[in-house]
Amino acid sequence: MADSPLPHLDADGRARMVDVGSKAVTQRTALARGRLETTPEVVALLVADGLPKADALATARIAGIAGAKRTSDLIPLCHPLPLDGVTVDLVPDGDGVVIEARTRTTGRTGVEMEALTAVAIAGLTLHDMVKAVDPRATLTGVQLVAKTGGKRGEWTRDRPDAEVAPPRPEPAGGAVLVVSTLAARGERDDTTGGRIAAWLDGLGLPTPPARVVADADVAEGLRAALAPRPAVLLTTGGTGPSPTDATPEATAALLDRPLPGVAEAIRARAGTPTAALGRGLAGIADGTVVVNLPGSPGGVDDALAVLADLLPHLLQQVRGHADHDHGAHQSGTHREAAR
Repeated sequence: MADSPLPHLDADGRARMVDVGSKAVTQRTALARGRLETTPEVVALLVADGLPKADALATARIAGIAGAKRTSDLIPLCHPLPLDGVTVDLVPDGDGVVIEARTRTTGRTGVEMEALTAVAIAGLTLHDMVKAVDPRATLTGVQLVAKTGGKRGEWTRDRPDAEVAPPRPEPAGGAVLVVSTLAARGERDDTTGGRIAAWLDGLGLPTPPARVVADADVAEGLRAALAPRPAVLLTTGGTGPSPTDATPEATAALLDRPLPGVAEAIRARAGTPTAALGRGLAGIADGTVVVNLPGSPGGVDDALAVLADLLPHLLQQVRGHADHDHGAHQSGTHREAAR
């Protein structure tokens, strides 16, 4: 028998679990959607929390998240995945409830089935909650809406296969974001962005001139700096306890995986007691290593000394090369590996 075009069947047509060991480790996301069709009266009860079985929407949301986590137990040939995140939203809509699930993982296979399972389990739970008042309620339209990561890159249901975007390039190079209202206004010279960019260049990460934004614009500045998918984004400034310091909050909203030990190592390196007031974060955002540095030149120098020991190995780990030598960072080999 010829090889099957379906990956879950072997050459003899027997079901099998696909071997994904040779696939690249990438960040993968999926969005799935469905709808529970009922009546406007039942939807009103859901919104008012007026059903006999307590808070139906909240219960269905939790059930959907639990379902995503148990997908490999429910679907026989699915690989167990370490889920980085699952969100389930239930939105009342006229005579029904729209159910959306977003899933995210960093691994060798996609996370679509987890999103679809989350929608199905949330919808079935909601059906169970409303069946006493509407046994004709119907769960319908469960479908994959979009996915990213892996060989196919980005895929959306509304785009024909011929227009599927190619896989996104791997993160590369560096980026620097200076967060300073006075520097953004031209009322003070930036004394940190240039030295950080030069340091990244010296590490083998080509880095354009630093962006400078006001504290109020840090969230937009972070998104703009991440858009080209740099391998590393270092920010400086806006990490203190001042009411205008918002860099940690804006960074936290974008991180997929926090790296609290990196931030703590940077604070521990500083030689002044006031370093304990710093709130800078570190983590990974869609494959980019993001680290908040202090705003002072001395604080920047301390932070770069810490990153010199950590960053080459960290970049290798983000790319899935777990066997990279933990210790050395001085050699040209490591600098080439960071490109």
